[in-house]
Amino acid sequence: MVGMLNVGSLVLGLLAISLPIVSLASNSKQIQNHRLMISTLSLSACAISISFQLFYNFHLVKIEDWSALMDITSSSVLAVQILLVSTILLNILVVIFKRKEVVKN
Repeated sequence: MVGMLNVGSLVLGLLAISLPIVSLASNSKQIQNHRLMISTLSLSACAISISFQLFYNFHLVKIEDWSALMDITSSSVLAVQILLVSTILLNILVVIFKRKEVVKN
């Protein structure tokens, strides 16, 4: 069950990055009308993904698996940094495009 935290974190991380990309690439009027909601869902998926990583690290501390914790900490921190920065930047682009649409109309 604890191993599913890593899978969930990966899936939610990919969702967090792909939602704003789909929102920006789509010409569908329906998606364009819901860009801010998609951006909020993306940021929420990013936060839950990072939380899953923290829960997994807490599990390793609780069972005192120090070698596993030392092995994964540096790569986890790097992955979280990449996820967080890319999600924030992509969602800023979504907000900028949404703002341009509102100003244009």
